[in-house]
Amino acid sequence: MSEQNNNAQTSNGTSTFGQIVGRLVTAAIVLAITAFFTPGFSINNFWSLAIAAIVLTIIDYLIVKFTGLHASPFGKGFVGFILAAVTLYVTQFFVAGYSISWIAAIIGAVIYGIVDYFLPGDEQM
Repeated sequence: MSEQNNNAQTSNGTSTFGQIVGRLVTAAIVLAITAFFTPGFSINNFWSLAIAAIVLTIIDYLIVKFTGLHASPFGKGFVGFILAAVTLYVTQFFVAGYSISWIAAIIGAVIYGIVDYFLPGDEQM
């Protein structure tokens, strides 16, 4: 019985790790597409994109953990849209090679929401 519990914990840990990696890859893809289509939003290189995806995922996780609100432009209505725009904007203070204006953050939140809506995946960690 103990062996079954250990196997279940190992598979859950692997599943969680897979979900985190999948979420980061999805966030990087959505972020790259958003930056491409948003005027005033630039990401200089692949490493800035990767770090920005990590920072966005961490900020989103912390927002969900402490407020229960998910920073999704279409998931939680106007509040989610504002959280997504603020999250996109605030990320520039943590990532070198990532720059965005307020207007671009608002436009980027719309594009991010549209692209995120069409990409398959589970947003819950």
